[in-house]
Amino acid sequence: MRNYPTIQDIREARERLKPHVRHTPLLRAEKIEKAAGCQLYLKPETLQITGAFKIRGALNKALSLSREEIENGIIATSSGNHAQGLSYAARMLGVKVILVLPVTTPKIKIENTKALGAEVILFDGDNAARWRKVYELAEGNKYAVIHGFEDPVVMAGQGTIGCEILEDLEDVDTVIVPLGGGGLISGIATAIKETKPSVRVIGAEPALTPKYFHSRINKERTSLPLKDTIADGLRLSVPGQNPYPIIERYVDEIVLVEDEHIIAGMRALAKDAKLIAEPAASIGVGALLAGSIDVKPDEKVCAVLSGGNWDLGDLANIYKSPE
Repeated sequence: MRNYPTIQDIREARERLKPHVRHTPLLRAEKIEKAAGCQLYLKPETLQITGAFKIRGALNKALSLSREEIENGIIATSSGNHAQGLSYAARMLGVKVILVLPVTTPKIKIENTKALGAEVILFDGDNAARWRKVYELAEGNKYAVIHGFEDPVVMAGQGTIGCEILEDLEDVDTVIVPLGGGGLISGIATAIKETKPSVRVIGAEPALTPKYFHSRINKERTSLPLKDTIADGLRLSVPGQNPYPIIERYVDEIVLVEDEHIIAGMRALAKDAKLIAEPAASIGVGALLAGSIDVKPDEKVCAVLSGGNWDLGDLANIYKSPE
């Protein structure tokens, strides 16, 4: 099996997903444009059915499996949004779903996952330890494992976002994508570069977890100490094995964004675009506000807002704290 998606895989995913997920709108963010230094468009996956893009990949993979493969249930680990996407897919297909979540997962993501009918196991350990737990449970119970960013079928589902951007803004110049495990940007970059190679694709990564940034410098996958960042959805210590070569091939730049600028992005989105975005989703706007990306005033830039699932109390603290 190939470990990367093709443009044909992404087009097939789009047809498969059309009856089930939202084609999210592309919104002009004129009030942020002066500070951002460009013509800014937002792709708000915050408005997706489960409040995040992850349903695209999770459902695409679940729909591609046979009934026999999923009859005992499906299992994964996630920082929260993949869990919700997978739970939605399992409920739709009428199968059991088990999610191994970090103990640090925001409460709203845990509650939303349980509300969709999932069995949630909170686990105190890093990403590698959680996956060992997943495979142990899968082997003992014959569950189907659906990885949030290593699976090319999942990446193809995420890549449908790239198709929608090109359809809604044919003359887009630059697309900025949050960079965590790498599945989202791998799918989007494949869709864009195999359709319109002139479009610049930029990955925005937290400065506290600069795994892809340093891997590019070192010309190999590089593991770094895991540090806390407000962007919990992007918190990983090592690049994905399958996304890494795709990102090296198709992503033009990787920029690092400090937590303070991610917070500035959250505030700008709430105040001026009237959108509630979690920290991971706000990183692209934060990068623009920080001047981390070289843009021109007439450049059409699209920032992908990956999700909006964050505790309301934490959001309130961000919004009310002094700028």
